[in-house]
Amino acid sequence: MKVLGIEAYYGGSHKAFLDGWIEHSRHDWTLLTLPANKWKWRMRHAAITFADEANKRTGRGQRWDVLFCSDMLNLAEFLGLAADAIGRAASVVYFHENQLTYPVRFESERDYQFGVTNLTTALAATGIWFNSTFHRDEFLSALRRFLKKMPDHQPMDVIEQIRTKSAIYPPGINKPPAPSQRKPGPMRILWAARWEHDKNPDDFFEALKHLKAQGTNFRLSVIGPQFREVPQVFAWAKDFFADHIERWGYQNPNDYTASLADADVIVSTATHEFFGLSVVEAIAAGAFPILPRRLSYPELLESVQMKTPDEFFYDGTALDLARKLTQASNLIEKDNLWPCDLQRRNIRMEHLWWPNSAPILDDTLENLSSSF
Repeated sequence: MKVLGIEAYYGGSHKAFLDGWIEHSRHDWTLLTLPANKWKWRMRHAAITFADEANKRTGRGQRWDVLFCSDMLNLAEFLGLAADAIGRAASVVYFHENQLTYPVRFESERDYQFGVTNLTTALAATGIWFNSTFHRDEFLSALRRFLKKMPDHQPMDVIEQIRTKSAIYPPGINKPPAPSQRKPGPMRILWAARWEHDKNPDDFFEALKHLKAQGTNFRLSVIGPQFREVPQVFAWAKDFFADHIERWGYQNPNDYTASLADADVIVSTATHEFFGLSVVEAIAAGAFPILPRRLSYPELLESVQMKTPDEFFYDGTALDLARKLTQASNLIEKDNLWPCDLQRRNIRMEHLWWPNSAPILDDTLENLSSSF
């Protein structure tokens, strides 16, 4: 089957998703992309840019059976501008994020026109894929609230239309190397996320302050991409925890993989997360998860059918996180952080490894295309 893949923001998790799937896909892909910068302008102009390219390729004889794009494309505009090129091909949109609930510091900063773009894209698509159930439900709840703000002609029925067309397909991950023998030394803690306020770094460093005050020894890796405005707590923490730091800041792909493999514990303090890719990758590499019981995290661990997931969650406060980290440190000293080897193997997220997940995505795409 011939697939036209369109990505208006070809970077980060968007790029990793497409690259991983295409590498393991049995379908024949044509991939059109734009660099991952100026996301607002990408959402504004990508439909025009890609329609022009698709029309040119059609003029040279190319045809596709199905279109696959992300939420960064205004799909309704694209289908209108490239009607001859796309013809009767089915279209699938993948929601990595959405612009109705994507975190902003102040709600007054939110441009709802991009939320409308997400809405019209969902309505135009044959199928809608979300990376988590949490994300789908949050988007539909936010959409209901948004539509109620309209002065009249509130199209509330579109919510059920979107829900009916929706499915949950988490992103795949590269197969990690088999966990190696743990290196001697104190607990190695990993925090891997965007350096922004919605990842709640304040609580993380507050918990580490408790550990340091009580004399718990640990090593620390705080990694992730940074943008123009980095929360001030990072500069303070780099100085305060200087004697504990192993890795700090953005890591290249090889160093990122090494960070995952070295970690004993992966911690999240996020107050918002659509999926949690770095957490999943760290768990798959062998890290013990300590996560807040909120957002997409419960379903991540439920997906591997853990019998006793409570041990992986804290109550969302810095104090309880410190308690869980202290417990983990004590268990590491006794060499039994994991209750049993079977549990450690079960949580390696094998269902998300690309060799396992790509055929499922391929089948779903083909079935949707053939039934359209």
